Amino acid sequence: MRTPEEFDEIRPYDPEELPQVFSELVSDPEFQEVIKQILPDKPLDVVCAMLSQCHNSLELQKMFFYPLLKQLAETCGKGLTLDCTTISDKKHPHTFITNHRDIVLDSAFLSIALLDNDFPTTVEIAIGDNLLIKPWIRKLVRANKSFIVQRSVNIKQMLESSKRLSRYMHYAITQKNENIWIAQREGRAKDSNDRTQESVLKMIAMGGEGSLIERLKEMNLTPTALSYEYDPCDYLKAQEFQQKRDFAGFKKSPQDDLLNMQTGIFGYKGRIFFKTGNCLNDWLDTLDPNMPKGDLFKAVAHKIDQEIFRSYRLYPGNYIAADLLKGTQEHQNFYTQEEVVAFESYIGKQLEKVTLKRPDPAFLRERILTMYANPVFNQEQALQEA
Repeated sequence: MRTPEEFDEIRPYDPEELPQVFSELVSDPEFQEVIKQILPDKPLDVVCAMLSQCHNSLELQKMFFYPLLKQLAETCGKGLTLDCTTISDKKHPHTFITNHRDIVLDSAFLSIALLDNDFPTTVEIAIGDNLLIKPWIRKLVRANKSFIVQRSVNIKQMLESSKRLSRYMHYAITQKNENIWIAQREGRAKDSNDRTQESVLKMIAMGGEGSLIERLKEMNLTPTALSYEYDPCDYLKAQEFQQKRDFAGFKKSPQDDLLNMQTGIFGYKGRIFFKTGNCLNDWLDTLDPNMPKGDLFKAVAHKIDQEIFRSYRLYPGNYIAADLLKGTQEHQNFYTQEEVVAFESYIGKQLEKVTLKRPDPAFLRERILTMYANPVFNQEQALQEA
């Protein structure tokens, strides 16, 4: 099925476009270098032959990305688990709206976890154009079922861009029968205080038909929590906090984004866990259809947050960070003294990686501890409200 022309600028590639895209990728010297790094045992002609066997993006994912990501989850972590017991019909498309930790791997790990749990397909991925810093990256992500969120357009273009993005997402769910992954907010929550941005929900509700509630229901919104035991980018996030504190108007460069992507992919993550919450459709039916728009979006954002908070898997490091931050032993039943020593050692090693000319060790340490502690605080609050 040919995707409507109005989405050509932002959509994933259609199957008939892939042979040309593959040809362009393997002819790109930068992409060739990437292939040498991630597939050192496969000559370029072998890679070309493998690509020729991929007739659609799902086959590409199964041929290349699935084995690479499975290996990554084992070598740079302690395995990958998905609890999707809230989903009864795996053939029915869902919009997995998740907290956001890693630029690349959040959606990638979810995709392979879906395949491991007998879902017939993976997810189409919402990705900001600010990350597509090289031509080969733009081509590769679109071949890998990504659609583009245009963040670099001007204010006048933003509204129409958002409407088109929303129309595409509704099309992907209702016509292509594809799952979607989208973060609950623009960019990662650097302090792990995961809060759904109402602007994301407003964008989603621009497409589709009927009332706002009907438009949201059409997307089968399924809040999903992801929990990494360790965040290899924690020191980079802390470093960015200090840069924003010390330099007014500080913004990351494309090189900073590239470093974050590389560090996130190849750094150690420990245990990796996803858990789906309940699809929001039944809950949406309980809302007053006449409630003001602002109240509606606020209520939906809060519901998504609560579902994600309750679904976190918390690790010893999370509880240790919470106690270190508050100067208590409130959560001591969740960790041992040996785990405290190991976590303190980990934090120290991460702080040694900071490259600032004048690092503020106390501030940086507090920022990293906050990243690991916030999921504890948010889950406890959500369970009290349940």
